[in-house]
Amino acid sequence: MEFDKELDARGLHCPLPILKAKKALAEMTSGQILRVVATDKGSVRDFQAFSKQTGNELLSHSADEREFIFFMKRK
Repeated sequence: MEFDKELDARGLHCPLPILKAKKALAEMTSGQILRVVATDKGSVRDFQAFSKQTGNELLSHSADEREFIFFMKRK
């Protein structure tokens, strides 16, 4: 998936990945896509809740053994 900005949140624990994503999204324009790479296992539920609370769409998320990748669309 194409994206406009990338955030490396590897090694950060809750709530830092969400806080950094919130800041990054605030700097973007409506419709732009943010790619977030995180290692915190709780980040999946955190990003789902963040999406519902803020209206920024969680387009997709995937995971391998060590990393979680999220694509969020700025509202």
